[in-house]
Amino acid sequence: MSIAKRPSKITLPAKAERWTTVLDFLIEHFSNITKAQWQQRIDAGKVHWQNGTAIQSDTSYNAGKVVCYYREVSHEPVIPFEHKLIFRNEHILVIDKPHFLQVTPGGQFVNECLLARLQRELKQDDIVPVHRLDRDTAGLVMFSINSESRPRYFKLFADQKVTKRYVAVANLKQDIKNQSVPIHWQVANRIKASAKSRVQQQITVESPDQINARSDLSLIKTSSDIGLFQLTPHTGKTHQLRLHMMSIGMPILNDRFYPILKPREQAEDYNMPLQLLAQSLSFDDPISGKTFEFHSQQRLKYAPV
Repeated sequence: MSIAKRPSKITLPAKAERWTTVLDFLIEHFSNITKAQWQQRIDAGKVHWQNGTAIQSDTSYNAGKVVCYYREVSHEPVIPFEHKLIFRNEHILVIDKPHFLQVTPGGQFVNECLLARLQRELKQDDIVPVHRLDRDTAGLVMFSINSESRPRYFKLFADQKVTKRYVAVANLKQDIKNQSVPIHWQVANRIKASAKSRVQQQITVESPDQINARSDLSLIKTSSDIGLFQLTPHTGKTHQLRLHMMSIGMPILNDRFYPILKPREQAEDYNMPLQLLAQSLSFDDPISGKTFEFHSQQRLKYAPV
């Protein structure tokens, strides 16, 4: 059993008509955890209000209050790849994340995620990612370590004032193989959650004013049937680059989500990482005014030389 060393938090929703107790809400909201498991956690003092006061099985529901709980998983894999510190000052960290390492706790990962690693190494709890990479993607992730300046870094990403560049490797379509590079595509469409799978997204045919995902894609190098692409997302929808590469007929190599969702094997194949790397971040720092540009030290396994 692996138990989170720090609590997760959830704010009780305002619409509370159907919940009499906090336990009622937890059972319904976290449907994958049984009533007996929640009762066991409550009895062990692992569920409490934000001020530390323990919640009991009969504690009344109180809309707007924050409940703290500790995530548990029966078996948590250890990811055998190291992250690297690229930059640190009094406001931010920039970390080079390996493939297969989750940024924050989720699923079967509680303590084996990048955030938990940094909290342990730096002996600091107040670390918050200001953007995300999914578990399968490697590369640069920025964290805030200063609560006062944190909103200004969140605003950078919200206002799309951070330039993010990725590289990806894909099998080339037959009609692309003999063309000279670079070749460019501009992709703009609408992405929303898939109606068929809770872990996938889908591109929908919408009118131009409903577009919510834009990317520039460039094929910059080839070797036989393989191509190296530079990808610049201008929006940040979930799985955007994976879907946009698929939309031009060249899905990213080793993608377990697209075009066909593959079942996750019990034993992870670390020799088959998704060939997607968040290669660089650049922005004008909101505190110092300096222009920062950071580069990953990683290289994709199948990238043409």
